[in-house]
Amino acid sequence: MRLTMDDLLAKEEIREVLYRYARGVDRMDFDLVSSCYHPDAYDDHGSFQGDVPGFIAFCRSFLPRFLVTQHFMGNMLIEVSGDVARTETYAVAYHRKELADGTGLDDVFGIRYVDRFEKRDDGAWLIAHRVVATEWRRVDPVPAGKLRGTLGVWGRRDEEDVVNWILDANAPV
Repeated sequence: MRLTMDDLLAKEEIREVLYRYARGVDRMDFDLVSSCYHPDAYDDHGSFQGDVPGFIAFCRSFLPRFLVTQHFMGNMLIEVSGDVARTETYAVAYHRKELADGTGLDDVFGIRYVDRFEKRDDGAWLIAHRVVATEWRRVDPVPAGKLRGTLGVWGRRDEEDVVNWILDANAPV
């Protein structure tokens, strides 16, 4: 099968949406997460099934429970057919929770995002239907004092995160 330039551009645009989704979730940038979906899209995350506004509300209530999350996007198979694409993205989703006693838990999932992307009238490739298939799960204890270190720049889940100031000429050196 020979790919056209349009197919290659579509695949790259779709890949960018998948990466923006991960950034949005991990930085709790819910406008960014929402921008990855068509307004009438459907999302089945297992514990949530429904429309995009419902999914964003679910994320707003669920994600702050964690000290940090990190979604590592791995293998991506993107199959384009006209203005529709089927994607399968392997991911490992890390969720670190701090407990009242100063210890923590790492809740780690091996998942696949199985998506139908559509390119509609505005020309944007966005998620129209998503199903998250869980492959495995592992929960590991984190000893007291090991939740975060004191050296280096630590990620934040708000507008003060390094990704938001790194291009600023006045950024810390």
